[in-house]
Amino acid sequence: MAKRRKDYTPKFKFKLVVETLQHDGSDSEIARAYGIHPVTLSKWKARFFDQGSEIFSTNDQVKHYEQRIAELERLVGQKEVEIALLKKVVL
Repeated sequence: MAKRRKDYTPKFKFKLVVETLQHDGSDSEIARAYGIHPVTLSKWKARFFDQGSEIFSTNDQVKHYEQRIAELERLVGQKEVEIALLKKVVL
């Protein structure tokens, strides 16, 4: 029988990561205290450092980046069509 994967709330994950940053001991001590595997806690911590700046971004910034991504994806699509047409002409 397979084990069911535990789901932790973002608030719980944040709490543990902050605790590891404030704690003088090792991360594995905190992980053990909460019944979390140390590797899992390390992944949460790495994700926090990678994406932590997004916590403080405004919705306007997110919308701006989403619009920019959509525009770039559209341009890439156009270029792929142009390349396909040029390949047909050359071959």
